[in-house]
Amino acid sequence: MKLVRYGEKGFERPGVIDSVGNIRSLASIVADFDPATLGSLSAALSSWSTDNLPTCPAGTRLGAPLSKPGKIICIGLNYKAHAVEAGMAIPTEPVIFLKAPSSLSGPYDPVILPANSSKCDWEVELGVVIGRPTKKIPASAALDHILGYCVVNDVSERSFQLERGGQWTKGKSADTFCPIGPYIVTRDEIVDPQALQLRCEVSGRIAQDSNTSDMIFSVAEAISYLSSFMSLEPGDLICTGTPQGVGHGSKPPIYLKDGDVMVLSIEGLGEQRQLALAERE
Repeated sequence: MKLVRYGEKGFERPGVIDSVGNIRSLASIVADFDPATLGSLSAALSSWSTDNLPTCPAGTRLGAPLSKPGKIICIGLNYKAHAVEAGMAIPTEPVIFLKAPSSLSGPYDPVILPANSSKCDWEVELGVVIGRPTKKIPASAALDHILGYCVVNDVSERSFQLERGGQWTKGKSADTFCPIGPYIVTRDEIVDPQALQLRCEVSGRIAQDSNTSDMIFSVAEAISYLSSFMSLEPGDLICTGTPQGVGHGSKPPIYLKDGDVMVLSIEGLGEQRQLALAERE
């Protein structure tokens, strides 16, 4: 099942994509896709009949398919080839940082480049949405705690991230720096999260083209590791790392500029597209 949120920004309603690609409204069944509802959602999905639900008009805007996640947790340097291009050692434990939930954005909304930024970058990532309370879970059981998967663009301002001291979070958390979607695909539709092709194009140039099989720490291992340090709750979003091909790793480095268009896709999870726009003061 493909779960979406549709409508004007700030007023999105829950929906689902039907078998022919129409958006069907779920507003009469569930209030939203947020931490308050997602805990009971997994068990209810199989009982939903969507064929008779209202259809949204063609061209209806899709927002982020997840609302107000309690946490956005990211895994850094989680692809072997990306660690190599970054000139860093292969991690022996997952590198963890947080991204502010206020950075969440729709799959087709513009990415705003902050006025004082100079090194904004793209990162296509497999996103994992937690569906059940998860604490100290073994990797062998971790996938059972997933609601679904989505495409994430972990937009990053490298000068904030790497040149301003402290942790990475401030380079990752500007408004619009976390486009997700177009939908959350429920886990029953993804047979193996470690066998998905992922790709990012920037203004017509293929920047990233890899496979989740290159992850250093699998989705299950990442969930298990995180749950040993903190409780994972329904609606939490885990961004599982990006493959090689980021702008910062290019020689010479390439960064986003006003007017660039990013197109990101993951096998089975759809495609998102963002226009990069310089912030107007």
